[in-house]
Amino acid sequence: MFAFLSVTIVLSLAGRLRAADPADDVVQTIINLVTDKDKDLRNVGLEQVRDEAKGEAATKRFAAVLPTLPPETQVGMINALADRGDRAARPAVLDLVKSQDEQVRTAAVRALGPLGEPNDVPLLVQTIAAAGLEKIATASLVRLSSPEVNRAIVGQMKGVAANVRVDLVGVLASRQAVDCTAMLLAMAKEEEPTVRIAAIDALGQLCCASDIPALLPLVLKPSDAKAGKAAENAVVQVCGRVAEANQRADTLLKAFASASDDEKRILLPLAGRVGGPAVLKTIDQAIANSNPTQHAIGMEAICNWPDSSVGDRLLKLAKSAAAPADRRMALAALIRVAPLPDKRNPAGKLKMLQEAMKMVTTDAERKTILKRAEAIRTMDTLHWVVPYMTDPVLGQQASATVVELAHHRELRLPHEAEFAKLLDQVIATSKDPVVVDRAKRYKAGQTYKRP
Repeated sequence: MFAFLSVTIVLSLAGRLRAADPADDVVQTIINLVTDKDKDLRNVGLEQVRDEAKGEAATKRFAAVLPTLPPETQVGMINALADRGDRAARPAVLDLVKSQDEQVRTAAVRALGPLGEPNDVPLLVQTIAAAGLEKIATASLVRLSSPEVNRAIVGQMKGVAANVRVDLVGVLASRQAVDCTAMLLAMAKEEEPTVRIAAIDALGQLCCASDIPALLPLVLKPSDAKAGKAAENAVVQVCGRVAEANQRADTLLKAFASASDDEKRILLPLAGRVGGPAVLKTIDQAIANSNPTQHAIGMEAICNWPDSSVGDRLLKLAKSAAAPADRRMALAALIRVAPLPDKRNPAGKLKMLQEAMKMVTTDAERKTILKRAEAIRTMDTLHWVVPYMTDPVLGQQASATVVELAHHRELRLPHEAEFAKLLDQVIATSKDPVVVDRAKRYKAGQTYKRP
Protein backbone atom coordinates (compact mmCIF):
# COMPACT_ATOMS: atom_id res chain seq x y z
CA MET A 1 0.00 0.00 0.00
CA PHE A 2 2.84 2.38 0.89
CA ALA A 3 4.52 1.72 -2.44
CA PHE A 4 1.26 2.30 -4.30
CA LEU A 5 0.64 5.62 -2.56
CA SER A 6 4.21 6.79 -3.19
CA VAL A 7 3.99 5.94 -6.87
CA THR A 8 0.69 7.81 -7.09
CA ILE A 9 2.26 10.87 -5.49
CA VAL A 10 5.18 10.82 -7.95
CA LEU A 11 2.91 10.45 -10.95
CA SER A 12 0.75 13.30 -9.75
CA LEU A 13 3.79 15.54 -9.98
CA ALA A 14 4.28 14.81 -13.69
CA GLY A 15 3.17 18.25 -14.80
CA ARG A 16 5.71 19.94 -12.56
CA LEU A 17 8.45 17.51 -13.55
CA ARG A 18 8.19 18.57 -17.17
CA ALA A 19 8.96 22.18 -16.36
CA ALA A 20 12.17 23.66 -17.78
CA ASP A 21 13.55 24.30 -14.26
CA PRO A 22 11.96 21.79 -11.85
CA ALA A 23 11.31 22.91 -8.30
CA ASP A 24 13.87 21.80 -5.74
CA ASP A 25 11.33 19.83 -3.77
CA VAL A 26 10.32 17.80 -6.83
CA VAL A 27 13.92 16.89 -7.65
CA GLN A 28 14.46 16.02 -4.02
CA THR A 29 11.38 13.80 -4.09
CA ILE A 30 12.88 11.85 -6.98
CA ILE A 31 16.22 11.59 -5.18
CA ASN A 32 14.41 10.33 -2.09
CA LEU A 33 12.78 7.62 -4.19
CA VAL A 34 16.09 6.61 -5.79
CA THR A 35 17.70 6.28 -2.35
CA ASP A 36 14.76 4.47 -0.75
CA LYS A 37 15.28 0.97 0.66
CA ASP A 38 12.31 -0.34 -1.33
CA LYS A 39 13.45 -1.62 -4.72
CA ASP A 40 10.13 -0.84 -6.42
CA LEU A 41 10.29 2.77 -5.25
CA ARG A 42 13.88 3.05 -6.39
CA ASN A 43 12.83 1.86 -9.86
CA VAL A 44 10.06 4.47 -9.96
CA GLY A 45 12.59 7.14 -9.06
CA LEU A 46 15.01 5.96 -11.75
CA GLU A 47 12.27 6.15 -14.36
CA GLN A 48 11.66 9.75 -13.29
CA VAL A 49 15.38 10.46 -13.67
CA ARG A 50 15.21 9.10 -17.21
CA ASP A 51 12.16 10.88 -18.49
CA GLU A 52 11.23 13.80 -16.26
CA ALA A 53 12.72 16.77 -14.35
CA LYS A 54 14.28 18.20 -17.47
CA GLY A 55 17.21 20.55 -17.39
CA GLU A 56 20.93 20.65 -16.64
CA ALA A 57 20.41 21.76 -13.04
CA ALA A 58 18.34 18.67 -12.26
CA THR A 59 20.87 16.44 -14.03
CA LYS A 60 23.69 17.79 -11.90
CA ARG A 61 21.73 17.18 -8.70
CA PHE A 62 20.97 13.60 -9.73
CA ALA A 63 24.60 13.00 -10.69
CA ALA A 64 25.81 14.46 -7.38
CA VAL A 65 24.04 11.68 -5.55
CA LEU A 66 26.03 8.95 -7.34
CA PRO A 67 28.99 8.73 -4.88
CA THR A 68 26.60 8.23 -1.94
CA LEU A 69 24.73 5.28 -3.43
CA PRO A 70 25.45 1.57 -2.91
CA PRO A 71 26.84 -0.21 -6.00
CA GLU A 72 23.54 -1.75 -7.14
CA THR A 73 21.80 1.63 -7.03
CA GLN A 74 24.81 3.33 -8.61
CA VAL A 75 24.40 1.02 -11.60
CA GLY A 76 20.72 1.92 -11.87
CA MET A 77 21.41 5.65 -11.60
CA ILE A 78 24.24 5.54 -14.15
CA ASN A 79 21.98 3.73 -16.61
CA ALA A 80 19.18 6.23 -15.98
CA LEU A 81 21.50 9.17 -16.53
CA ALA A 82 22.79 7.56 -19.73
CA ASP A 83 19.23 7.19 -21.00
CA ARG A 84 18.55 10.78 -19.96
CA GLY A 85 21.34 11.79 -22.35
CA ASP A 86 22.35 15.02 -20.64
CA ARG A 87 26.14 15.43 -20.73
CA ALA A 88 26.03 17.41 -17.53
CA ALA A 89 26.20 14.00 -15.84
CA ARG A 90 29.50 13.14 -17.54
CA PRO A 91 31.93 14.26 -14.78
CA ALA A 92 30.19 12.16 -12.13
CA VAL A 93 30.11 9.14 -14.46
CA LEU A 94 33.81 9.54 -15.29
CA ASP A 95 34.65 9.30 -11.59
CA LEU A 96 33.10 5.82 -11.53
CA VAL A 97 34.95 4.40 -14.55
CA LYS A 98 37.65 3.26 -12.12
CA SER A 99 35.24 1.93 -9.52
CA GLN A 100 36.28 -1.19 -7.63
CA ASP A 101 32.87 -2.68 -8.37
CA GLU A 102 32.86 -4.38 -11.77
CA GLN A 103 29.18 -3.75 -12.48
CA VAL A 104 29.52 -0.06 -11.64
CA ARG A 105 32.63 0.19 -13.80
CA THR A 106 30.83 -1.53 -16.67
CA ALA A 107 27.83 0.79 -16.41
CA ALA A 108 30.08 3.86 -16.33
CA VAL A 109 32.02 2.81 -19.44
CA ARG A 110 28.77 2.05 -21.24
CA ALA A 111 27.31 5.44 -20.24
CA LEU A 112 30.21 7.28 -21.86
CA GLY A 113 28.67 6.36 -25.21
CA PRO A 114 25.72 8.75 -24.92
CA LEU A 115 27.35 11.10 -22.40
CA GLY A 116 30.97 11.28 -23.50
CA GLU A 117 32.95 13.68 -25.69
CA PRO A 118 36.12 13.50 -27.84
CA ASN A 119 38.32 13.99 -24.77
CA ASP A 120 37.07 10.60 -23.50
CA VAL A 121 38.47 8.70 -26.50
CA PRO A 122 41.88 8.03 -24.86
CA LEU A 123 40.20 6.63 -21.74
CA LEU A 124 37.99 4.33 -23.81
CA VAL A 125 40.97 3.17 -25.86
CA GLN A 126 42.87 2.42 -22.64
CA THR A 127 39.86 0.42 -21.47
CA ILE A 128 39.95 -1.62 -24.67
CA ALA A 129 43.66 -2.25 -24.24
CA ALA A 130 43.23 -3.33 -20.63
CA ALA A 131 40.79 -6.09 -21.68
CA GLY A 132 37.74 -7.16 -19.76
CA LEU A 133 35.48 -4.33 -20.87
CA GLU A 134 36.73 -4.01 -24.43
CA LYS A 135 33.34 -4.78 -26.01
CA ILE A 136 31.60 -2.20 -23.82
CA ALA A 137 34.27 0.41 -24.50
CA THR A 138 34.16 -0.31 -28.23
CA ALA A 139 30.39 0.15 -28.28
CA SER A 140 30.75 3.45 -26.42
CA LEU A 141 33.28 4.70 -28.97
CA VAL A 142 30.82 3.89 -31.72
CA ARG A 143 28.07 5.86 -29.94
CA LEU A 144 30.08 9.04 -29.27
CA SER A 145 28.32 11.68 -31.33
CA SER A 146 30.82 14.50 -31.85
CA PRO A 147 32.23 14.85 -35.40
CA GLU A 148 35.69 15.25 -33.84
CA VAL A 149 35.64 11.70 -32.46
CA ASN A 150 36.93 10.08 -35.66
CA ARG A 151 40.00 12.30 -35.63
CA ALA A 152 40.54 11.50 -31.95
CA ILE A 153 40.35 7.76 -32.66
CA VAL A 154 42.89 8.06 -35.48
CA GLY A 155 45.14 9.93 -33.09
CA GLN A 156 45.13 6.92 -30.75
CA MET A 157 46.20 4.43 -33.44
CA LYS A 158 49.93 4.84 -32.88
CA GLY A 159 51.55 3.10 -29.96
CA VAL A 160 48.76 0.64 -29.18
CA ALA A 161 48.78 -3.11 -29.66
CA ALA A 162 47.66 -4.65 -32.95
CA ASN A 163 44.49 -6.13 -31.46
CA VAL A 164 43.47 -2.69 -30.18
CA ARG A 165 44.10 -1.16 -33.58
CA VAL A 166 41.91 -3.82 -35.13
CA ASP A 167 39.13 -2.90 -32.71
CA LEU A 168 39.57 0.81 -33.48
CA VAL A 169 39.37 0.16 -37.22
CA GLY A 170 36.13 -1.70 -36.58
CA VAL A 171 34.86 1.30 -34.62
CA LEU A 172 35.61 3.61 -37.55
CA ALA A 173 33.74 1.28 -39.90
CA SER A 174 30.74 1.16 -37.56
CA ARG A 175 30.81 4.96 -37.28
CA GLN A 176 30.75 5.21 -41.08
CA ALA A 177 33.91 7.29 -40.87
CA VAL A 178 34.23 8.06 -44.58
CA ASP A 179 36.60 10.87 -43.68
CA CYS A 180 39.16 8.24 -42.64
CA THR A 181 39.48 6.29 -45.90
CA ALA A 182 42.91 7.77 -46.73
CA MET A 183 44.25 6.61 -43.38
CA LEU A 184 42.69 3.18 -43.84
CA LEU A 185 44.26 2.84 -47.28
CA ALA A 186 47.65 3.39 -45.67
CA MET A 187 46.86 0.86 -42.94
CA ALA A 188 45.86 -1.67 -45.63
CA LYS A 189 49.56 -1.88 -46.56
CA GLU A 190 50.94 -2.38 -43.07
CA GLU A 191 53.06 -5.34 -42.05
CA GLU A 192 50.76 -6.60 -39.29
CA PRO A 193 48.34 -9.01 -41.06
CA THR A 194 45.39 -8.56 -38.69
CA VAL A 195 45.52 -4.77 -38.94
CA ARG A 196 45.90 -4.99 -42.70
CA ILE A 197 42.84 -7.20 -43.14
CA ALA A 198 40.76 -5.11 -40.73
CA ALA A 199 41.60 -1.96 -42.70
CA ILE A 200 40.68 -3.59 -46.01
CA ASP A 201 37.39 -4.86 -44.59
CA ALA A 202 36.60 -1.35 -43.33
CA LEU A 203 37.36 0.12 -46.75
CA GLY A 204 34.80 -2.23 -48.23
CA GLN A 205 32.21 -0.73 -45.92
CA LEU A 206 33.20 2.92 -46.30
CA CYS A 207 34.42 3.50 -49.85
CA CYS A 208 32.32 4.66 -52.80
CA ALA A 209 32.67 4.09 -56.56
CA SER A 210 35.16 6.93 -56.95
CA ASP A 211 37.48 5.15 -54.50
CA ILE A 212 37.71 1.92 -56.53
CA PRO A 213 40.85 2.99 -58.46
CA ALA A 214 42.59 3.48 -55.11
CA LEU A 215 41.49 0.00 -53.99
CA LEU A 216 42.64 -1.84 -57.12
CA PRO A 217 46.37 -1.85 -56.21
CA LEU A 218 45.40 -3.85 -53.11
CA VAL A 219 43.79 -6.39 -55.47
CA LEU A 220 46.47 -6.46 -58.15
CA LYS A 221 49.53 -6.38 -55.88
CA PRO A 222 48.39 -7.86 -52.56
CA SER A 223 50.81 -8.38 -49.72
CA ASP A 224 49.58 -11.96 -49.40
CA ALA A 225 46.77 -14.22 -50.62
CA LYS A 226 44.48 -13.46 -47.68
CA ALA A 227 44.85 -9.71 -48.16
CA GLY A 228 44.21 -10.12 -51.87
CA LYS A 229 41.00 -12.02 -51.22
CA ALA A 230 39.88 -9.42 -48.68
CA ALA A 231 40.61 -6.64 -51.19
CA GLU A 232 38.57 -8.41 -53.87
CA ASN A 233 35.67 -8.75 -51.44
CA ALA A 234 35.96 -5.06 -50.59
CA VAL A 235 35.82 -4.03 -54.24
CA VAL A 236 32.78 -6.21 -54.87
CA GLN A 237 31.11 -4.70 -51.81
CA VAL A 238 31.78 -1.16 -53.04
CA CYS A 239 30.62 -1.94 -56.58
CA GLY A 240 27.42 -3.38 -55.15
CA ARG A 241 26.53 0.03 -53.72
CA VAL A 242 26.54 1.72 -57.15
CA ALA A 243 22.93 2.70 -57.72
CA GLU A 244 22.73 1.73 -61.39
CA ALA A 245 23.26 -2.03 -61.60
CA ASN A 246 24.50 -1.92 -65.19
CA GLN A 247 27.27 0.50 -64.22
CA ARG A 248 28.60 -1.29 -61.15
CA ALA A 249 31.57 -2.86 -62.93
CA ASP A 250 32.44 0.11 -65.18
CA THR A 251 35.62 0.97 -63.27
CA LEU A 252 36.77 -2.66 -63.37
CA LEU A 253 36.15 -2.95 -67.11
CA LYS A 254 38.02 0.29 -67.73
CA ALA A 255 40.98 -1.06 -65.77
CA PHE A 256 40.71 -4.39 -67.61
CA ALA A 257 40.97 -2.71 -71.02
CA SER A 258 44.45 -1.34 -70.27
CA ALA A 259 45.68 -4.07 -67.92
CA SER A 260 48.55 -6.47 -68.40
CA ASP A 261 47.80 -10.14 -69.00
CA ASP A 262 48.54 -10.96 -65.37
CA GLU A 263 46.21 -8.21 -64.19
CA LYS A 264 43.47 -9.36 -66.56
CA ARG A 265 43.60 -12.78 -64.88
CA ILE A 266 42.46 -11.04 -61.71
CA LEU A 267 40.21 -8.27 -63.03
CA LEU A 268 37.78 -10.17 -65.25
CA PRO A 269 36.93 -12.89 -62.69
CA LEU A 270 36.48 -10.06 -60.18
CA ALA A 271 34.16 -8.23 -62.59
CA GLY A 272 32.29 -11.52 -63.00
CA ARG A 273 31.42 -11.37 -59.32
CA VAL A 274 29.85 -7.94 -59.89
CA GLY A 275 27.94 -8.80 -63.06
CA GLY A 276 26.20 -6.62 -65.63
CA PRO A 277 25.61 -6.70 -69.41
CA ALA A 278 28.96 -5.13 -70.34
CA VAL A 279 30.81 -7.64 -68.16
CA LEU A 280 28.91 -10.52 -69.74
CA LYS A 281 29.84 -9.32 -73.21
CA THR A 282 33.51 -9.19 -72.25
CA ILE A 283 33.29 -12.65 -70.70
CA ASP A 284 31.66 -14.15 -73.80
CA GLN A 285 34.48 -12.73 -75.91
CA ALA A 286 37.08 -14.22 -73.58
CA ILE A 287 35.45 -17.67 -73.57
CA ALA A 288 35.32 -17.66 -77.38
CA ASN A 289 38.98 -16.62 -77.61
CA SER A 290 41.29 -19.25 -79.08
CA ASN A 291 44.00 -18.20 -76.64
CA PRO A 292 43.86 -20.75 -73.79
CA THR A 293 44.70 -18.16 -71.15
CA GLN A 294 41.97 -15.76 -72.28
CA HIS A 295 39.49 -18.63 -72.47
CA ALA A 296 40.38 -19.73 -68.92
CA ILE A 297 39.89 -16.18 -67.63
CA GLY A 298 36.46 -16.07 -69.23
CA MET A 299 35.45 -19.42 -67.77
CA GLU A 300 36.47 -18.38 -64.27
CA ALA A 301 34.60 -15.10 -64.66
CA ILE A 302 31.31 -16.68 -65.84
CA CYS A 303 31.51 -19.17 -62.97
CA ASN A 304 31.80 -16.27 -60.50
CA TRP A 305 28.49 -14.72 -61.62
CA PRO A 306 26.37 -13.42 -58.71
CA ASP A 307 22.93 -14.68 -59.76
CA SER A 308 21.19 -17.35 -61.85
CA SER A 309 20.72 -15.18 -64.93
CA VAL A 310 23.64 -17.01 -66.56
CA GLY A 311 22.13 -20.40 -65.76
CA ASP A 312 21.38 -21.23 -69.38
CA ARG A 313 24.94 -20.36 -70.40
CA LEU A 314 26.36 -22.51 -67.62
CA LEU A 315 24.08 -25.40 -68.52
CA LYS A 316 25.19 -25.20 -72.13
CA LEU A 317 28.85 -25.12 -71.11
CA ALA A 318 28.33 -28.01 -68.69
CA LYS A 319 26.92 -30.09 -71.52
CA SER A 320 29.06 -29.11 -74.47
CA ALA A 321 32.34 -27.44 -73.41
CA ALA A 322 35.27 -29.07 -75.16
CA ALA A 323 37.42 -29.53 -72.06
CA PRO A 324 36.20 -31.83 -69.24
CA ALA A 325 37.58 -29.33 -66.71
CA ASP A 326 35.38 -26.60 -68.22
CA ARG A 327 32.33 -28.85 -68.02
CA ARG A 328 32.98 -29.64 -64.37
CA MET A 329 33.55 -25.98 -63.53
CA ALA A 330 30.36 -24.88 -65.28
CA LEU A 331 28.32 -27.61 -63.60
CA ALA A 332 29.57 -26.64 -60.14
CA ALA A 333 28.74 -22.99 -60.87
CA LEU A 334 25.27 -23.96 -62.12
CA ILE A 335 24.55 -25.79 -58.86
CA ARG A 336 25.70 -22.71 -56.92
CA VAL A 337 23.74 -20.07 -58.80
CA ALA A 338 20.53 -21.95 -59.58
CA PRO A 339 18.62 -21.00 -56.38
CA LEU A 340 20.10 -17.51 -55.97
CA PRO A 341 17.63 -14.59 -55.82
CA ASP A 342 16.95 -12.88 -59.13
CA LYS A 343 14.12 -12.37 -61.61
CA ARG A 344 13.95 -16.03 -62.67
CA ASN A 345 10.85 -17.77 -61.34
CA PRO A 346 11.12 -20.69 -58.88
CA ALA A 347 10.14 -23.24 -61.49
CA GLY A 348 13.05 -22.15 -63.67
CA LYS A 349 15.47 -22.39 -60.76
CA LEU A 350 14.26 -25.88 -59.85
CA LYS A 351 14.57 -27.00 -63.46
CA MET A 352 18.24 -25.97 -63.46
CA LEU A 353 18.90 -28.10 -60.38
CA GLN A 354 17.02 -31.01 -61.92
CA GLU A 355 19.15 -30.73 -65.06
CA ALA A 356 22.27 -30.61 -62.92
CA MET A 357 21.16 -33.72 -61.01
CA LYS A 358 21.08 -35.65 -64.31
CA MET A 359 24.66 -34.65 -65.08
CA VAL A 360 26.54 -35.07 -61.81
CA THR A 361 28.50 -38.24 -61.17
CA THR A 362 29.21 -38.28 -57.43
CA ASP A 363 27.05 -38.60 -54.32
CA ALA A 364 28.74 -35.52 -52.86
CA GLU A 365 27.46 -33.48 -55.80
CA ARG A 366 23.97 -34.98 -55.46
CA LYS A 367 23.88 -34.07 -51.77
CA THR A 368 24.96 -30.53 -52.62
CA ILE A 369 22.11 -30.21 -55.11
CA LEU A 370 19.56 -31.43 -52.54
CA LYS A 371 20.99 -28.95 -50.05
CA ARG A 372 20.73 -26.09 -52.55
CA ALA A 373 17.11 -27.06 -53.30
CA GLU A 374 16.00 -25.89 -49.85
CA ALA A 375 16.33 -22.28 -51.04
CA ILE A 376 13.59 -22.82 -53.67
CA ARG A 377 10.54 -22.72 -51.42
CA THR A 378 7.78 -24.33 -53.45
CA MET A 379 5.72 -27.48 -53.24
CA ASP A 380 7.25 -28.57 -56.55
CA THR A 381 10.63 -28.56 -54.82
CA LEU A 382 9.22 -30.61 -51.95
CA HIS A 383 7.71 -33.16 -54.30
CA TRP A 384 11.00 -33.46 -56.18
CA VAL A 385 13.04 -33.97 -53.01
CA VAL A 386 10.70 -36.44 -51.25
CA PRO A 387 11.62 -39.56 -53.33
CA TYR A 388 15.25 -39.14 -52.29
CA MET A 389 14.28 -39.55 -48.61
CA THR A 390 14.40 -43.34 -48.95
CA ASP A 391 17.75 -43.37 -50.77
CA PRO A 392 20.35 -45.08 -48.54
CA VAL A 393 23.00 -42.47 -49.40
CA LEU A 394 21.00 -39.32 -50.05
CA GLY A 395 18.14 -39.85 -47.60
CA GLN A 396 19.62 -37.90 -44.70
CA GLN A 397 20.22 -34.77 -46.78
CA ALA A 398 16.80 -35.08 -48.42
CA SER A 399 15.18 -35.26 -44.97
CA ALA A 400 17.11 -32.18 -43.83
CA THR A 401 15.91 -30.30 -46.92
CA VAL A 402 12.29 -31.29 -46.24
CA VAL A 403 12.63 -29.95 -42.69
CA GLU A 404 14.15 -26.70 -43.94
CA LEU A 405 11.23 -26.25 -46.34
CA ALA A 406 8.87 -26.91 -43.43
CA HIS A 407 10.55 -24.12 -41.52
CA HIS A 408 8.76 -21.61 -43.74
CA ARG A 409 5.24 -21.25 -42.42
CA GLU A 410 3.91 -19.68 -45.60
CA LEU A 411 4.73 -22.95 -47.37
CA ARG A 412 3.95 -25.40 -44.57
CA LEU A 413 0.64 -24.15 -43.18
CA PRO A 414 -1.40 -24.33 -46.41
CA HIS A 415 -0.19 -27.94 -46.81
CA GLU A 416 -0.06 -28.92 -43.15
CA ALA A 417 -1.39 -32.46 -43.56
CA GLU A 418 1.11 -33.33 -46.28
CA PHE A 419 4.00 -31.89 -44.29
CA ALA A 420 2.88 -33.73 -41.14
CA LYS A 421 3.28 -37.11 -42.85
CA LEU A 422 6.68 -36.20 -44.20
CA LEU A 423 7.85 -34.86 -40.85
CA ASP A 424 6.79 -38.13 -39.23
CA GLN A 425 8.98 -39.90 -41.77
CA VAL A 426 11.88 -37.61 -40.90
CA ILE A 427 11.39 -38.22 -37.18
CA ALA A 428 11.46 -41.97 -37.77
CA THR A 429 14.50 -42.09 -40.06
CA SER A 430 16.78 -39.10 -39.53
CA LYS A 431 20.00 -39.68 -37.59
CA ASP A 432 20.51 -35.98 -36.94
CA PRO A 433 19.05 -34.98 -33.54
CA VAL A 434 18.73 -31.33 -34.59
CA VAL A 435 16.78 -32.28 -37.71
CA VAL A 436 14.52 -34.54 -35.64
CA ASP A 437 13.94 -31.82 -33.04
CA ARG A 438 13.03 -29.32 -35.74
CA ALA A 439 10.67 -31.80 -37.39
CA LYS A 440 8.87 -32.36 -34.09
CA ARG A 441 8.54 -28.64 -33.47
CA TYR A 442 7.16 -27.87 -36.90
CA LYS A 443 4.72 -30.77 -36.70
CA ALA A 444 3.46 -29.33 -33.41
CA GLY A 445 3.13 -25.86 -34.92
CA GLN A 446 6.05 -24.50 -32.91
CA THR A 447 8.93 -22.33 -34.02
CA TYR A 448 12.63 -23.07 -34.05
CA LYS A 449 15.31 -20.55 -33.21
CA ARG A 450 18.47 -21.10 -35.18
CA PRO A 451 21.63 -21.28 -33.05
